[in-house]
Amino acid sequence: MQQNTMREAAAEFLGTFVLIAFGAGVVAQTVLSKDVNGSYLAINIGWGLGVTFGIYTAAGVSGAHLNPAVTLALAVHRGFPWSKVLPYALAQTAGAFAGSALVFATYREAWSAFDGGTRMVEGATATAGVFATYPQPYLSIAGGFVDQVVGTLLLMAGVLAVTDQKNAAPPGYLVAPVVGLLVVAIGVAFGFNAGYAINPARDLGPRLFTAVAGWGPGVFTAGGGWWWVPVAAPCVGAVLGAWLYDVFIANHHPARVLP
Repeated sequence: MQQNTMREAAAEFLGTFVLIAFGAGVVAQTVLSKDVNGSYLAINIGWGLGVTFGIYTAAGVSGAHLNPAVTLALAVHRGFPWSKVLPYALAQTAGAFAGSALVFATYREAWSAFDGGTRMVEGATATAGVFATYPQPYLSIAGGFVDQVVGTLLLMAGVLAVTDQKNAAPPGYLVAPVVGLLVVAIGVAFGFNAGYAINPARDLGPRLFTAVAGWGPGVFTAGGGWWWVPVAAPCVGAVLGAWLYDVFIANHHPARVLP
């Protein structure tokens, strides 16, 4: 069992690495080119494609959760082993950290051309937001918490819908692009407040990377100590989203009549 968990955790690491490489990569290209080689729509599409290819990478081994909030919700509502929750979450966070490092290494010279070598969390040349999310100036911590709960609720309910074989689920090989489109939909509808992290690993792993790669401890104090919101709120949202899906859909499927 332990060996299986290690294999699955390795798949979660690589799947999340792929997700962040494309997601943070498209943000880096957009920011560092000053929107010449990117746009908000491109960012949303890039994250959706990152999710798609991350799922294709890991699904056959681990199920491709790629998100500690999803893993937690599956443990609460779908019988996923609790003993695997922490290994999955650690692997997902480590994969996100490594994916961030890849993006930074690839664009290092572009970074220096953009900010002169001074890594900023806030201001005209701030680039910490390439990796982790930060709230709009008007957004309160409470408002941000609601924002992340809503986004992750929609994500989790959507994931359960497109994988529910008693519902109108697509063929297995199409689940990845459909979930990717779901992430695009969340981004274009709910990305304005705080960048729709909807995934603790996707936010914390890159934030830890920026903390040690030159941006410093300000990544944890910015936004009124915002950092914990995209870690905690998605967990609440995913558990709530799975509960709502069960209450309104899964619990009402007709009983299967055996021949």
